[in-house]
Amino acid sequence: MSAFRRASLALVPMLVLALGGCVSDATKNGKNDPLPRMSREKAEAWAKHWTESMARTAKAEIVPSTQQASFTDCLGKKGESPDDGRFTLAYNAKAKLPKAEHAEGIQAITAELKAQGFRIVGSRSDASAERGGHLVQAEHPKDRHYVSAGDVSDELITLIVRTPCLLPPDVEQQEF
Repeated sequence: MSAFRRASLALVPMLVLALGGCVSDATKNGKNDPLPRMSREKAEAWAKHWTESMARTAKAEIVPSTQQASFTDCLGKKGESPDDGRFTLAYNAKAKLPKAEHAEGIQAITAELKAQGFRIVGSRSDASAERGGHLVQAEHPKDRHYVSAGDVSDELITLIVRTPCLLPPDVEQQEF
């Protein structure tokens, strides 16, 4: 088994522990169904781990100064603004990868995402494009998180992880 496959497979148990046990039953979809619980710190560490795993899968190297976490408050389906501290996280990192390896790296990420049960919602592979020629966008149907990877320059790819709405531990979920 290759090293990047072993590293990617090591991610699965963490994913299940981090989100899988917390996500509400997907068959309910009620507005007051329990939200997944996670602190901002754990969500950021989890997202950072995901971007690092995608970089390893693509055989790329994260550029530490480009790692960014952006938290936003969640809104209800009808625009409700809860006071219970729920949030979403968008985490972005760039990784060094020569342009000649962009297609292979994005294809490796795509294959691993499919193997982990993600639904590919967008993809592109156009070697003739100056920028943005290689891209994958995927979401996990059960855990509801979103990831994407794409080329942004001759030497960089971008790796993005977005969480679903998360509720901090030890707070009561507000109902609408």
